[in-house]
Amino acid sequence: MAYKSGFVAIIGRPNVGKSTLLNKILGQKVVITSSKPQTTRRRIKGFYTTEKGQIIFVDTPGVHKPLYKLGEFLLEEAKMSIPDADLILFMVDGSEKAGKGDEWIIENLLTSDTPIILVLNKVDKLKSIEKREKITESYSALFREKSVSSVKISAKTGRNVDDLIKNIYRKLPKGPPYYPEDEVTDQSVKAIVSEIIREKILNSTREEIPHSIAVVIEHFDEGEDITNISANIFVEADSQKGIIIGDKASMLKKIGIEARKDIEKLVETKVFLDLHVKVKKKWRKDPSKLKQFGYHAE
Repeated sequence: MAYKSGFVAIIGRPNVGKSTLLNKILGQKVVITSSKPQTTRRRIKGFYTTEKGQIIFVDTPGVHKPLYKLGEFLLEEAKMSIPDADLILFMVDGSEKAGKGDEWIIENLLTSDTPIILVLNKVDKLKSIEKREKITESYSALFREKSVSSVKISAKTGRNVDDLIKNIYRKLPKGPPYYPEDEVTDQSVKAIVSEIIREKILNSTREEIPHSIAVVIEHFDEGEDITNISANIFVEADSQKGIIIGDKASMLKKIGIEARKDIEKLVETKVFLDLHVKVKKKWRKDPSKLKQFGYHAE
């Protein structure tokens, strides 16, 4: 059997389960997840390697109408993953009929001849086979004359994910591995740590707070027995700073405790985590501040 390899871009609206799927396939957490839109802010590669070949998944930010400079960056991150892809997974919420956002993605982003697999996620929410088929038809109809295969999955439970992998291998070209077999992501440990901290903030706060957060690792010293980490959490307003810190620093402590548990699994040592909250006014609208926080095109 010929060895296969290639790049597979995961494209879709916010909150359809792109990052959950990637973590499930890789068997470990390389991308943070939450119920908040714009959780994923950068293209993140995950490497799935077997005796059949190597699949380089490219997880992308959810495609949405940008309201700030940060939103424009997120849209560009999604767009930039498409030209180099050997295959595109167009991931949708399979418990709902196709909407205008899905139609916009197909008409504006999925215009090349690159093969596409329509991935209908969250099908475990629907018991009616008839409803599932009608929803599938609503997405297939958007492609008009273009023939697109589809797979119904649950990224959360892993249902039919094996079938999806088989379909991906069928469509990939022959080729050598691009990355060492023991690597699973292109993200540095520091990058994953900053994202873990941001995830805990996303899951602990509401309304506008999650979108106003940026996390920067200031100090990272990985020892044999303990890893010392210092991080700055940036917000856009003093009121947001108060919410993140909480009464008697209760919220900041909660975020720190939850983040430390995940970071200790990652670095496999005890972790001392020192968190500070700072204000950078309107950073999402400022290109120079976006660049400072790592949100710039590579």
